Amino acid sequence: MQKRPIPIILDVDTGIDDAFALLLAAKHPDLNLLGVSCVDGNCPLDQVVANTMLVLDAAGRADVPVAAGAARPLVAEPNYALAVHGEDGLGNINWPKSTRKPVDQFAVEFLRDLILGHPEKVTLIPVAPLTNIALLLTEYPEVIANIEKLVIMGGSAGLGNATALAEFNIWHDPEAAQIVFSADIPTVMYGLDVFYDVHIGELQLTNLKNSELPAAKLAGEIGEFIAGILGYPITIGDAGAVCAVIDPAGLELETYPTAVITDKGPARGMTVVDRRPYRDTVENERALPDARDVAVALKVDSERYAKLWLQTITS
Repeated sequence: MQKRPIPIILDVDTGIDDAFALLLAAKHPDLNLLGVSCVDGNCPLDQVVANTMLVLDAAGRADVPVAAGAARPLVAEPNYALAVHGEDGLGNINWPKSTRKPVDQFAVEFLRDLILGHPEKVTLIPVAPLTNIALLLTEYPEVIANIEKLVIMGGSAGLGNATALAEFNIWHDPEAAQIVFSADIPTVMYGLDVFYDVHIGELQLTNLKNSELPAAKLAGEIGEFIAGILGYPITIGDAGAVCAVIDPAGLELETYPTAVITDKGPARGMTVVDRRPYRDTVENERALPDARDVAVALKVDSERYAKLWLQTITS
């Protein structure tokens, strides 16, 4: 018997690897992309929304509704990543803009209605700062009953990238991240421990760029831009979190108490993952009083996920 597609919602700050994730989510037959919510992060919110609709159009999915959400973090000022993603967030490729508009609803209410209105539990895949998701869980906690799980691209059990200790999505809005990581929802953290491991090489990108398929061509052009900055091979980045929903067997998970540092200072935005083997055997030895168990991705079958992504966007 053919299985039903998994109902999912993406929350994005569409730069280049968010685009990779959107293309996969929009085109894979095992996923039912109910909608996409946008938040400021890699670039300002208006550009995120425009980029998101452009990518969905390229994937042939202009039917997927898009909603604009939070234009800044809960507490801090925005910190964009235009040096990596380009001034437009998509590698300055001058791709034709979408002619459609986002829905006339704030993303938090949009998410609430999609989740509560669906007959099955919905999987949320935030690949952006967690501002929208924190507002959703704070204002409408009733949605938790109809969320299957969160698969978050964010955090790290080791080094950071925005700072020595903090990954960008968590560092951009640590207060929101702590709200989300504290929620009573099964959570997978697809963080920097696996983020860079799923590779696309120069020949593969060239083939994508030369494709007549809009989705593949877009992926090739924006991938070539980021390769010009960071070198080859590139990572599919956020798209790995979508792969983890389609094919969870490609990911090795370990469950650890995890919390987010919201204090000012060099550790701000750090995800504290308590991997000590004796943490539960010694009294008062928990990492932080507000830590909650999270399934942390520590290893990924990189060839498996790269193949999954490539086959999907070229189909």
